[in-house]
Amino acid sequence: MEYRTLGRSALQVSPLCFGGNVFGWTADERTSFSLLDAWVEAGFNFVDTADVYSRWAPGHTGGESEAVIGRWLKQGGRRDRVLIATKVGMDKGLAPAWIREAVEASLRRLNVDCIDLYQAHKDDEATPLEATLECFASLIKEGKVRAIGASNYSAPRLAQALATSQRLGLPRYQSLQPQYNLYDRAEFERELRPLCLREQLGVINYYALAAGFLTGKYRSPDDAAQSPRGAGVVKKYVNARGQRILAALDAAAARIGATPGQVAIAWVMAQPGITSPIASATTLAQLRELVAAARLKLDEDTLRRLDAASAGS
Repeated sequence: MEYRTLGRSALQVSPLCFGGNVFGWTADERTSFSLLDAWVEAGFNFVDTADVYSRWAPGHTGGESEAVIGRWLKQGGRRDRVLIATKVGMDKGLAPAWIREAVEASLRRLNVDCIDLYQAHKDDEATPLEATLECFASLIKEGKVRAIGASNYSAPRLAQALATSQRLGLPRYQSLQPQYNLYDRAEFERELRPLCLREQLGVINYYALAAGFLTGKYRSPDDAAQSPRGAGVVKKYVNARGQRILAALDAAAARIGATPGQVAIAWVMAQPGITSPIASATTLAQLRELVAAARLKLDEDTLRRLDAASAGS
């Protein structure tokens, strides 16, 4: 498998990243272990999580996903086969004191000495960028973090963060994690993608399958209501534009002998600036679909038809 360089960092990542939000939530620990084992056996090395996953589930407080990954790693023989990306700052911002507390908790849960990619989960305008970036710089110097990234930043704020790093001689964000898929296109393509291409940032977009909608399993509001993810997220896609996109995916899948979900992931992977889309699986069958999708190359005609079907916002 051909790995890709993440931004200007030394990290070499697989062309698809496993979204760890499902670990300890819709995938129990035993299933999560089997999924992680199958992921690395298939040649993939990139896993994304966050310190707040899966706080939204009843009885959860956050950190469950990291803890599952940590117990998987504790079995031995796995650390050098996987790059772990996690995040900080979703709830309590990016003040240095909180980052310091949060990174120690993440290291402990993950059962690692160093986090490969540590990401600001969302922008914190209440904390000066200088303070956040200086704290990240200290973590890198101390060997607790290899590289840093940003998630859910606007283009102006991301540009400001990069300029701050350059001005002060601090480590820069090497990646951006935006929402981007065949349905959710406008925000990334309008301003963020040109910035990432210009500044050589890696892009590890989340919701590559629009929370499962682009697999075709949620074709009506009733379908969406049946799923823990669908009830809260997928219903926004069940509209005329969403149906048009699904029809184009169905047609492409039938033409090339794939599934709609595989085509949707292959489309994202073919877009300029994308390094490693994030997608999740809760069964080995779903994971095998992801593996096949990573090897699927779409022809120009198929790409044009999908673009046309997803036009609009």
